[in-house]
Amino acid sequence: MVCQERTYSVLLVSAGEKFAQTVMGLLPPSLYWPVTVVKSTGEARRAMMGKQYDMVLINAPLPDDFGVQLAIDVCARSDAVALLFVRNELFQEVYDKVTEHGVLTLSKPTSTQMVTHSPQVLCAVRERLRRLGEKQASVDEKIQEIRLVNRAKWTLIQFLGMSEEEAHRYIEKQAMDNRISRREVAKRVLHTYNADPQPWTQPLRPGFAMSEISAF
Repeated sequence: MVCQERTYSVLLVSAGEKFAQTVMGLLPPSLYWPVTVVKSTGEARRAMMGKQYDMVLINAPLPDDFGVQLAIDVCARSDAVALLFVRNELFQEVYDKVTEHGVLTLSKPTSTQMVTHSPQVLCAVRERLRRLGEKQASVDEKIQEIRLVNRAKWTLIQFLGMSEEEAHRYIEKQAMDNRISRREVAKRVLHTYNADPQPWTQPLRPGFAMSEISAF
């Protein structure tokens, strides 16, 4: 699902300039604007006090903090969605800490395709949260369901190399075929794949680009 008809403000938190430049180069201004870059948790918190962002991308670790609590606070205290980049050897530990709070995680090094695709997933999540907020109908429960379903989508993307749209269709079809809710499908997906301590060792479907970004 590609976001259209509006731009999404981004806060990029990274101590590494090469990482920040690489990610910024993969964010087209037609979709992601403005992009604010800061180098620490303290700077990020100050930036969020003066402006509301649609998404926050965090390259852990940071000089003054690892970045886990910052990501959790982003989801808990704002309408933004958060993506935490974590080294592969720490992925499972960090994933277990943050996933229940709605934080998405991505192990690094990773592929250029995943970095390009990740913000599209985030803005899709952001749009669904925005629409729920406008409707003001059972917001808390609906947001929890959306975050659960999007965690499941993210798991399918990481393990099976699906696109966001393919993962969305998969969950919808499973719910329809089995006559269960999307929430239940999401729980089953998470239960199936969370047991694997090394999510990036799973084979990806043919054609999925695996060119790595050395800066990560």
